[in-house]
Amino acid sequence: MKSTKLFVLTLLISLSIGKFTTWAQDVNFNDSWKFYNAEAEGAENATFNDANWRKLDLPHDWAIEGPFDVKYNARSGGLPFHGTGWYRKHFVMQSSAKGKVVSIAFEGAMYDAHIWVNGNFIGNRPYGYIGFEFDISKYLKYDGTDNVIAVRLRPQDLSTRWYPGAGIYRSVWLKINEPVHVANWGTYITTPTVTNVKAVIQNETTIENKSVQNKKVVVKHEYFSPDGKSVATIEEELEVPANSSKNSGLYCTIENPEKWDTETPNLYSAITTITENGKVVDTYNSRFGIRTIAYSTKGFFLNGKKVRFNGVCLHHDNGALGAAVYRRADERKLQMMKSMGVNAIRTSHNPPSREFLELCDELGLLVQDEAFDVWKIPKVANGYNLFFDEWAERDIKDMIRRDRNHPSIVMWSIGNEILEQGDKKNGWKVAKMLNDYCKEMDPTRPTSAGFNHYPDPYDNNMAQQVDIAGMNYKPSKYSEEIKNYPDLPIYGSETSSVTSSRGVYHLPIEKYQTHESLQVTSYDIIGPPWAYPPDIEFHFQEQNPNVMGEFMWTGFDYLGEPTPYGGKDNSTNGHWNADWPSRSSYFGAVDLAGFPKDRFYLYQSHWTTKPMIHLLPHWNWKGMEGENIPVYCYTNCDEAELFVNGKSMGKKVKGKDLTELKVDFLRYEPKKFQSKYRLSWNVPYEAGNIKVVGYKNGKAIQEVQIFTSGKPAKISLSVDRKEIAADGSDLAYITIRIEDKDGNLCPNATNLVNFSIDGVGSLIAVDNGNAASVEPFQANYRKAFSGMCLAVLKSSKKEGTIKFTAKSKGLKSSKISVLTK
Repeated sequence: MKSTKLFVLTLLISLSIGKFTTWAQDVNFNDSWKFYNAEAEGAENATFNDANWRKLDLPHDWAIEGPFDVKYNARSGGLPFHGTGWYRKHFVMQSSAKGKVVSIAFEGAMYDAHIWVNGNFIGNRPYGYIGFEFDISKYLKYDGTDNVIAVRLRPQDLSTRWYPGAGIYRSVWLKINEPVHVANWGTYITTPTVTNVKAVIQNETTIENKSVQNKKVVVKHEYFSPDGKSVATIEEELEVPANSSKNSGLYCTIENPEKWDTETPNLYSAITTITENGKVVDTYNSRFGIRTIAYSTKGFFLNGKKVRFNGVCLHHDNGALGAAVYRRADERKLQMMKSMGVNAIRTSHNPPSREFLELCDELGLLVQDEAFDVWKIPKVANGYNLFFDEWAERDIKDMIRRDRNHPSIVMWSIGNEILEQGDKKNGWKVAKMLNDYCKEMDPTRPTSAGFNHYPDPYDNNMAQQVDIAGMNYKPSKYSEEIKNYPDLPIYGSETSSVTSSRGVYHLPIEKYQTHESLQVTSYDIIGPPWAYPPDIEFHFQEQNPNVMGEFMWTGFDYLGEPTPYGGKDNSTNGHWNADWPSRSSYFGAVDLAGFPKDRFYLYQSHWTTKPMIHLLPHWNWKGMEGENIPVYCYTNCDEAELFVNGKSMGKKVKGKDLTELKVDFLRYEPKKFQSKYRLSWNVPYEAGNIKVVGYKNGKAIQEVQIFTSGKPAKISLSVDRKEIAADGSDLAYITIRIEDKDGNLCPNATNLVNFSIDGVGSLIAVDNGNAASVEPFQANYRKAFSGMCLAVLKSSKKEGTIKFTAKSKGLKSSKISVLTK
């Protein structure tokens, strides 16, 4: 949890996992649940017989298990995420726990969670993206007999415009406290003054007293530097009224602070202890960063330095793993984004997991934390609008209360493409209400929203209710908006939205709506009516340097929304099955399996300075000998020279030699765009190889070549990490390539590959990045797509070796091992 209780020896809890006992205050409650995927009358009762229910550990997403089926909505991934699911857990509390405050904390449950303890209804939480906690002390038995917690989830069809997942997909904690303790998400740490010489640290802490007597306590904060040294201590005496709470407000100074920024993401920690009558009754750990943020019509500033958002939008799923949270899955995703040149993430369109934000803190990624995709006016039949009036205030305040200590977060977003943009009477009022909630909880950060109906939200006084206006897909309107609304800072909150399939190239290059293959060419010009190539956004950002940057749609492919196939965005009550089996997005710069597409390198060439060069397409065009093939090069070098079978096709100069792109999108008249961001040649095809050499200051410094491959001959395996943690949740990602006898990728290979493993781990997911496949994600086989596929291994809690073997008929098999420690 973002601010977590330290493991302190205060209470013995005996959990019904064999004879396992542990001393703890926060007990991870993920192990040994029982699950049933259907209605179960009476399952909330403690005496209900769940002996035949499935046993599993959390986090769990039942929908990702499939199967894919046309009867489900392809808009939401074509998977069975709706219906009823029950979870039950048996556990024992010893008598020593009596008189303590025992709570159950869910980091996320999808969705409309209802909770019972020993048959007593505890409460519910509709929104699946926000955590919640209930005090269950009075409902427990402390005599060594069985306690039962039951959770019912009822996700609805047409509840979101993408794949939401289903189940208790984030972690659960059993929290045991003394009557006086730090409240859930109870610290709020800010840095009102930051210089190179000193930083003022302000800590507002909420202390709860669940006893029937007033309590006098001492609240102490000790601060630790990134390398673990104690750098400051402050304390105060406080009297907390009975059955109430009180805020402690303390500040201190840290000398010569190590600032948090995108290059050096330094993290401090604050250890808060509460002492009563000389006895420590609670200890609470908060992690934070020392940094300043500022914004104006001149741009966004981090620690006084102007920073442009090289940002991506990311959905919460991790492809074949579904919505279930694995720290390594998010780490891999974010590391890949960093290597693309990304410095900012927009959590579209909901609050992310705790692990995700912790990783952004650690990696130095700026975050826009987004609350909602819908307010009162529905986009789909069973959306959040059904809960908005009752829950919006609680949900957005809890999001900020949970997340506000993260230095990575630099903006709160109150909504995305909200349909109230056209409501002249009430839209601005709702925006103001949500903005006020944000400011009440955290006045230190700006608010924002993603607006896609320019100029309506500006003319209707809605954009003016937030600090920074986000413009979706209106790059050619930046200068007009700046002129008409000179006091309103702006940025591209969603940009480009071009689509592509990894390794797929359709010739000739033409602007089409859809293709019979259900794939999209990777020449990166195809998209829905609002979409445009990245080059156009690059151009207008450069033309308007005070625009704060962009968040391109999207960094990774995600489950659901298979645009341009299946249906129309934002159509209420619509199923997107017209182009089945298209069932996941094509928007990503990286495909669903985590393999970079060509567009990844286009952004890398624009957003990074370390010399790089990329070449496309593949060079297997049998039957097209002598015909011209468009060859593109993405590079941040000054020049590039193309060779075909050793013969030079000439040098091209970046920024001078332009590539003509066919475009056709809303609110943009020209049908062609001359891009300075791509170098290109048209060369007659002949089998062999193509090579491109990059030059800086006239010196060759980078090169890459692509060979015409022979027929598939063998399987090649590589793994992202050869050693992982034996913690029962760490992951290893194995890339499977189909190669010819010389080790060249076979770009058109679709061979079926069978997998087997041996040792202390399990095969939990497979994928290949094909957005139009109904092969299961949980299987021991996968067809290659564009010559590649993926297997994901999970560690057990035993040290040892996981041995992985891949075989395919007619190909030489391959093996690889992963150590777990």
